[in-house]
Amino acid sequence: MPRHLKSPVPAAHVTAARADVAERVRDILDDVRRNGDEAVRRYSEKFDHWSPESFRLAPDEIRRIVSQVPDTVLDDIRFVQQQVRTFAQAQRDALGDVEIETLPGVHLGHRHVPVSGAGAYVPGGRYPLTASAHMTIVTAKVADVPRVAACTPPIRGEVPAATVAAMHLAGADEIYLLGGVQAVAALALGTETIGRVPMLAGPGNAYVAEAKRQLFGEVGIDLFAGPTEILVIADEHADPFVVAVDLLSQAEHGPDSPAVLVTTSEELGREVERHVERLLPGMPTRDFAAPAWRDHGEIVVVDTLDEAFAVADSYASEHVEVLTENPRQALTQMRDYGALFLGEGTCVSYGDKVIGTNHVLPTRGAARYTGGLWVGKYLKTVTYQEVTDTASSALLGEVCGRAARVELFEGHARSGDVRAAKYGKGSLPWNEEGAA
Repeated sequence: MPRHLKSPVPAAHVTAARADVAERVRDILDDVRRNGDEAVRRYSEKFDHWSPESFRLAPDEIRRIVSQVPDTVLDDIRFVQQQVRTFAQAQRDALGDVEIETLPGVHLGHRHVPVSGAGAYVPGGRYPLTASAHMTIVTAKVADVPRVAACTPPIRGEVPAATVAAMHLAGADEIYLLGGVQAVAALALGTETIGRVPMLAGPGNAYVAEAKRQLFGEVGIDLFAGPTEILVIADEHADPFVVAVDLLSQAEHGPDSPAVLVTTSEELGREVERHVERLLPGMPTRDFAAPAWRDHGEIVVVDTLDEAFAVADSYASEHVEVLTENPRQALTQMRDYGALFLGEGTCVSYGDKVIGTNHVLPTRGAARYTGGLWVGKYLKTVTYQEVTDTASSALLGEVCGRAARVELFEGHARSGDVRAAKYGKGSLPWNEEGAA
């Protein structure tokens, strides 16, 4: 049975905190729905102290901002975006259209059609997540989304130049310096100056995530998201120092970010805990990482790797690192995770920043039923049907009439009857004027 060397603290306050967030978000959305730009500007001034003449950056402003970014930063952005683009294109190429003939002259098919527009939210605040521009915008453009409107907040009243450069180089059609609930509300609902989009994508804080949840239905969203999560599966062959560093790499996202170790070695678990406690005081981001580890850190010891994989699946964690002698075992033994990182040569930070897979991933157990953001999220798989053989249409009409009447749908049945009569030998007893 699994046993804890370190357990998380009870989280009885979480439900109440979420309820408060939900209420505040609902009020902002209602205000933007009623008052459009005026409400957006009011909240931007209140939360970000930002109220420019226009939230949208003009092309000359974008060029000026990008010119201020060091060449090395621009080169790194281009490198990472190429990794993301290459993988997204491979995913797109794997999605073929389908057409089959199920009966003589009965053609059924589907096509993958991009949404007409997408809103990409790129978080700012303490951490300007430049990489989220790659993940949301590049992927949308590989899917051939014709309009991508991207938002990112100012940071302490300043323009986040590297983020704007990443949005521009990724191919954003519109760039807005606007953050928070007011940004996703403007994109989803539309205002006098910001056109609405049919879909929202990108990570954000608890308020942005809740806004996306409440807007779902009016618009599509990539997925429901919560605090960043990491789970490491390690056996006795793992390096405890590496495990500790990797756990803390994700704990720094925020004080509510879970960091979990599942290991077959109690000795390794205790050594990892010692490394974490030694490293934390020197971390520049310890004000986030320390409470995250204190309140949400876990070390779970199990007897076998089979048990480790099963325990990991029960968490359905966003990120799962597999630091074992044979890490690829996880590919066949696990099913509930956002993304796997196999072996010591890779790490979650690679996925977050540079390697090319998408870092917008399911949290809070959502990995039980969905994967993360990918090119397919921007595509609608739509079907079409065509019947060109009259005998097949007559046959389908006869069956349709009987099947519909079992369900008491007389109108449906008559649509089938008409074709059975016109193309076959059926009659229309319900038609007072006689057969068609």
